[in-house]
Amino acid sequence: MPSLSHRVQTFTDSVIRRMTRISDEYGAINLSQGFPDFPPPKPITDALKRIADEGPHQYSVTYGAENFREALARKAAKGIGREIDPEEEVLVTCGGTEAMMSAMMTICNPGDKVVVFSPFYENYGADAILSGADPIFVPLVPPDYHFDASLIEAAFRDEGAKAIIVCNPSNPCGKVFTRDELMTIGELAKKYDAFVVTDEVYEHMVYAPNEHICMASLPGMWERTITCNSLSKTYSITGWRLGWLIGPAEVVEAAKKVHDFLTVGAPAPLQEAAVVGLNFPQSYYDELLQIYTEKRDYFCDGLDRIGIDHNVPQGSYFVMVDISRYLKKPQFSGYTDLEFCEWMIRNIGVAAVPGSSFFREPVGNLIRLHFAREKDTLDEALSRLAKLEEL
Repeated sequence: MPSLSHRVQTFTDSVIRRMTRISDEYGAINLSQGFPDFPPPKPITDALKRIADEGPHQYSVTYGAENFREALARKAAKGIGREIDPEEEVLVTCGGTEAMMSAMMTICNPGDKVVVFSPFYENYGADAILSGADPIFVPLVPPDYHFDASLIEAAFRDEGAKAIIVCNPSNPCGKVFTRDELMTIGELAKKYDAFVVTDEVYEHMVYAPNEHICMASLPGMWERTITCNSLSKTYSITGWRLGWLIGPAEVVEAAKKVHDFLTVGAPAPLQEAAVVGLNFPQSYYDELLQIYTEKRDYFCDGLDRIGIDHNVPQGSYFVMVDISRYLKKPQFSGYTDLEFCEWMIRNIGVAAVPGSSFFREPVGNLIRLHFAREKDTLDEALSRLAKLEEL
């Protein structure tokens, strides 16, 4: 057999999705892969039932059905603070994952450098590599996940980085970037003529007093920001694979070509049904935030009662748990965080993601859990996690 490409030797399969497969094998409670266990809003599923009979069932326009793009443009305009042209500034993709990949392939040439904050959603490193770019990692330092702006400037000035990826709110650590932090990043991007690619999938899960701010809304940033997002988490439809990128017309026009030959187009029936959600009033998002605020507080309070060390996320639905105390016990001598997570699945019955899959730095004492679960499921998960204190 001929040799495979060099690029596929430079990254592994998704550790997150690997944890789901192991969780399924052992019947564990899956708090690893971040998808909700509650249904989408009924108006969306009612629309899908109707569309199953009425259609559309054939291709939509490759860059997104017109009514879907129009609804997206109206919704995004509120956060970005400008009118969005649905014809020239919106591209519908097969999930936020393809939006990020299309963005990277649009702006990167082989050998370009891209700044990635660490910890990072595992796709970002692979996105850069598959685009021919080299990631430059800048630490978000626990426990508050602050960053050193001088390291970003050095990446632009000394390494010639062409772009920076900003996940806001952050997966995995739940950090919400402040206006000042975003302004700092934006000013450096302008100074060194770089792109900012943002992943804003968790924009509606930002807990008070924190505030979600779109990078593209900041002065002078629309022209160099590519905003990526999806419907997956906001409407509990992770399996529908509907995402988008929004940006300057010149960038989006180029991204349309990449998208056309990657996936042709997003599913037409699902776009039609999801338009209903995109037209929801603000009250829907207010209620969603209230639901997730209560889940965050409930889950974190439960971890506190058990005595498990953790952060309190400012946004998203992820919690980083410190397993240092457990790794010091004799039975876990020499264990990596991955081995500990595999042990947890088999013996505790709860699936987590090892933190080392998110960090470029040698961090082996953190694991990620999520709380996008019904209360009964969280109760059972907490009951099982309490067994850790019996070790």
